[in-house]
Amino acid sequence: MSGNYELVLKSGTLVNQDGTGVRDVGIRDGRIAAIGSIDPQRGDEVIDARGLHILPGVIDTQVHFREPGLEHKEDLETGSRAAVLGGVTAVFEMPNTKPLTTNAQTLADKVARARQRMFCDFAFYVGGTRENVDNIPDLERLEGSAGVKVFIGSSTGDLLVDDEASLDRIIAKISRRAAFHAEDEARLKERMGLRREGDPSSHPEWRDEEAALIATTRLVHLAEKYKKRIHVLHISTAAEMAFLATHKSWAGVEVTPNHLTLVAPDCYRELGAYAQMNPPVRDDRHRQALWAGLASGIIDVLGSDHAPHTRAEKECPYPASHSGMTGVQTLVPIMLDHVNAGRLTLERFVDLTSHGPQRLFGIRGKGRIAVGYDADLTIVDLQREETITNEEIASRCGWTPYHGRKVKGWPVGTIVRGAKVMWDGEIMKPARGEPVVFFEGC
Repeated sequence: MSGNYELVLKSGTLVNQDGTGVRDVGIRDGRIAAIGSIDPQRGDEVIDARGLHILPGVIDTQVHFREPGLEHKEDLETGSRAAVLGGVTAVFEMPNTKPLTTNAQTLADKVARARQRMFCDFAFYVGGTRENVDNIPDLERLEGSAGVKVFIGSSTGDLLVDDEASLDRIIAKISRRAAFHAEDEARLKERMGLRREGDPSSHPEWRDEEAALIATTRLVHLAEKYKKRIHVLHISTAAEMAFLATHKSWAGVEVTPNHLTLVAPDCYRELGAYAQMNPPVRDDRHRQALWAGLASGIIDVLGSDHAPHTRAEKECPYPASHSGMTGVQTLVPIMLDHVNAGRLTLERFVDLTSHGPQRLFGIRGKGRIAVGYDADLTIVDLQREETITNEEIASRCGWTPYHGRKVKGWPVGTIVRGAKVMWDGEIMKPARGEPVVFFEGC
């Protein structure tokens, strides 16, 4: 019948840019076709969403899915399966694969691997290097490009840009917002002797607050010099938060659920190197500063920094143990637990994971529940209590730093461009991921 909807969500509580309230959503041809009161007879499929909250699809703008070259840790299929099981509808994936994603050919290869194989939609960062600076304006605009990512401090992979002259050249060339891992490599090299064999609690002593602040300050000043938009990933220190509070004109700011949730030295005592990441999880002074930055609006987005490694890689004696944790599947439940604990509102969570990414990166047709937008929806039960376990983790590595943690608030449905991909912990549709589209791009 003309005017029917392929899917109608009835009586759910929408959390949207114009507030929170009980409304129906009608979906047709992969897009939101109506919001309001909809006759259920007009839906080919009707979901009773009473008691559930319907959020704009969660966009995780920092994941490492390891393909190509490191598929023993993760691949695009397993990583995206974990994403949709966790309520995530789109991801931005990082360039430190093998080969590195640094040119048009390696980006096109990733897009081809991902299309109709990833369960969520996707974009891929292109690594900014000394060698490809002149190509950055073209690389930023290719299909599937999330823009440029630069590692100022060494982490997993071989994409280090540790001299100011090269960083200056890269920032001068960018036109879209570029993302940065900011730790000062010279200071990291000077302090390597502070690492204690077999003791991952020395990780934040080595990669200290000053290493992060030096790099972030340098980066922001270059952005201000060239009037270019940057995005500082996984801020972890009180000093950076204080600096960024007065330098937001050109800088987007990300924090991770890990840095908001875990705390040193407890996490290292309980988890060992499974709590090891770059930049490190720090003590409660830093964690409280991040929460204060979130409350005051300094922070723009949440990114999981999903960075899986095998158990064998994590269980090497520190410092040979690998840095990084899983996170794409647990971002939503961990943060909903914080919502239920009163640390942030559900509306602020939506701003950090949907509106914020759309606004910061210029995403077309996503990030809001609005007629004409992609029907990307994250459906959550705020009252549902669950215990996160390793056994439920879909990532190939099969573990989470939150194993055994009880949470209140759980993703029960993931809809990607109108397709009910996940419902109540089950994958319902075959993979049909497509590239995210940007206002500045192809």
